[in-house]
Amino acid sequence: MLNKTYPYYLANVAVAANTDLEVTDKFSGEVATRVAMADAAAIDKAIGYAVDAMPALRAFPPFKRQAVLEHCVKRFRERYDELALALCIEAGKPINDSKGEVTRLIDTFKVAAEESVRIDGEIINLEISPRAKGYHGYVKRVPLGPCSFISPFNFPLNLTAHKVAPAIAAGVPFVLKPASRTPVGALIMGEILAETDLPKGAFSILPAHRDGADLFTTDERFKLLSFTGSPAVGWELKKKAGKKKVILELGGNAAAIVDGDQGEKLDYVVDRLAFGAFYQSGQSCIGVQRILVHAKVYDALREKLIAKTKSLIMGDPKDEKTFVGPMISESESKRLAGWMDSAVQAGAKIVAGGKVEGAMFEATLLEGVKRGTDLYRKEAFGPVAILERFDDFDAALATVNDSDFGLQAGVFTDSLAHAHRAWDVLEVGGVVINDVPSFRVDNMPYGGVKDSGLGREGVRYAIEDMTEMRLMVMRETW
Repeated sequence: MLNKTYPYYLANVAVAANTDLEVTDKFSGEVATRVAMADAAAIDKAIGYAVDAMPALRAFPPFKRQAVLEHCVKRFRERYDELALALCIEAGKPINDSKGEVTRLIDTFKVAAEESVRIDGEIINLEISPRAKGYHGYVKRVPLGPCSFISPFNFPLNLTAHKVAPAIAAGVPFVLKPASRTPVGALIMGEILAETDLPKGAFSILPAHRDGADLFTTDERFKLLSFTGSPAVGWELKKKAGKKKVILELGGNAAAIVDGDQGEKLDYVVDRLAFGAFYQSGQSCIGVQRILVHAKVYDALREKLIAKTKSLIMGDPKDEKTFVGPMISESESKRLAGWMDSAVQAGAKIVAGGKVEGAMFEATLLEGVKRGTDLYRKEAFGPVAILERFDDFDAALATVNDSDFGLQAGVFTDSLAHAHRAWDVLEVGGVVINDVPSFRVDNMPYGGVKDSGLGREGVRYAIEDMTEMRLMVMRETW
């Protein structure tokens, strides 16, 4: 079970300032633990400590950064079950998905440990004309400066890891605001980081209410803001961020295309679609929301997918048989139910699921959803998927692109030409062939276009954002 209380971390040190934040068990609704909350004064101190830590971090060599990351990997493995249970309780994530996220947390820190000792530069040939004869150019990457991180509730371990681990590898100090609904995993991460010899001020982890956390965005001492969350909040933060670099990993309404050549592979396709649409109650920005199926296989796939959707077990996330647990809150469940009801009133049909009770939202499949409805246009962020038929592959690509979002898309096809056509045409950050858009490996570039955000995560790519190039020009003789 969770501890009764958790401190926050200010300049590497645990501070039991208060117990103001109640963290609930998302299945039972009962208070599971209480967490210290940071006020504006604490956030201001953390930023000051981060600034002061820069000289020590510049002198903290790559092999020591690697040792810190390797220590985290070791301790995450030792505390694997504790981390998984904490995630299951505070996020309502089914225990099997929670264990999977702990595994990805470990993977992300492992990749960062490897990357920490290969942040290389380059030699540039400057002798492009007679005036540059005898000049040589050298480029290295140096830490950008203090970074501000704001992480979301849906992957509170791994999406936090995608900010924290590259920061350690790059040698930048950071101040992290974890989601107030799911702060425990980040605080356990802070406890483990506090065991290392990172310089004082290298990290602070400060739960805070959104309305009291403006300094994470506006303070000019930060050189980078990395935010993962809703598009509405993310773009508003960008407006307020001033001169600092901004990385936004926002939402999506991801589509999967099933080409007409999948007849013998439908069982595999259906299993992956059901996983992509309904794992962790659909609360993933790359969860499958729109399923476009070629007319040749539509009826057969529809029948199998309905049966698969109805077979998914909904219940207590601590039960290993549970596939669909609660949504993060009853208010989010009500919001999605309203979108579903509006779609039905506009002519859509629920072909599987549709029952809602409190935060529990049954895995639900609809067809005939009008393209102008909220359920089609916006990010559902819940266990709802939409089936639609197509006859022409290029038309299906155009349908996928008819969206304000562009994070990832999936295409099931045996046609190499169709795979490359999708890669060329789809306006998304990533195209996944023969799997769902929900697929992600933690060393790949990950991020979107349009309303889905700016920049890319993935450890090496995040390190590039957290460092900057510094040029030295040397004249050979003078």
